[in-house]
Amino acid sequence: MNNVPFKGIIAYPITPFDDEEKIDIPLFKNLVERLIISGSHGIAPLGSTGVMPYLSDEEKEAITEATIQQVKGRIPTLVGVSNLTTERTIHHAKFAEQAGADAVMIIPMSYWKLTDDEIVAHYDAVAQKISIPIMAYNNPATSGVDMSPSLLKRLLKIPNVTMIKESTGDIQRMHFLRKELGEDVAFYNGSNPLALSAFTAGAKGWCTAAPNLIPELTVELYNAVEEGNLQKAKEIFYQQFDLLKFIVNKGLPRAVKAGLNILGEEGGNLRSPLKPLTDKEIEELRNIITSL
Repeated sequence: MNNVPFKGIIAYPITPFDDEEKIDIPLFKNLVERLIISGSHGIAPLGSTGVMPYLSDEEKEAITEATIQQVKGRIPTLVGVSNLTTERTIHHAKFAEQAGADAVMIIPMSYWKLTDDEIVAHYDAVAQKISIPIMAYNNPATSGVDMSPSLLKRLLKIPNVTMIKESTGDIQRMHFLRKELGEDVAFYNGSNPLALSAFTAGAKGWCTAAPNLIPELTVELYNAVEEGNLQKAKEIFYQQFDLLKFIVNKGLPRAVKAGLNILGEEGGNLRSPLKPLTDKEIEELRNIITSL
């Protein structure tokens, strides 16, 4: 088993909907293909950008299958399989593995606040049912659960849990993870405005929606870091900084859809209760994209 199949830019596609708020699978495949040919190093459907919590089980399975069919093994696939219950998380993880995913990503979703022991048991139960790697995703802003470095260290003792996506926006955590867990642990940045700092802290990749709008700049940033050209990396990063802040602050699905439309690409519709950006916000985004 390849425990760390990902490096570089891991792109998050949006999930587009038609006028009746049904998933538009052909458009989704087009958006995935666009990310592949633009140079992304991995595809990660069913994350925050893909509005995974807003989808039914059947819709998640349709997106998983559509991703695998479109990617055709050209780059690795990381499928989000998170659910409130362990049973449903196992279901989606097994489905993703059987469909051909290279790895799955799990964020501990909860209504009641989960204890550390409950979170460890949740990941362990999933890991026992699949053989592909698991990325533990820490994003308290969306999940309401903040997994401490000590908890993440416990999770990494589970054989299949080999990757960490850190999205708290706390760069010190990334340095701590590298110091405490060593060079062999693969951690990934999930906070767009911290992309450069995360790479310099040792992140193996950047999980981001940005390639939907600026694929060349995201790949160029990674390449500059790989080349050890920090000055070039800084210049490339600060070119895109305003866009990165904007898409996070306005909500990834809303901002990416609006950005695609500005670029002349079809981005589909959103699913209620999510609504499009306001005219003022769209104009602000247009100015940022034009400046790039």
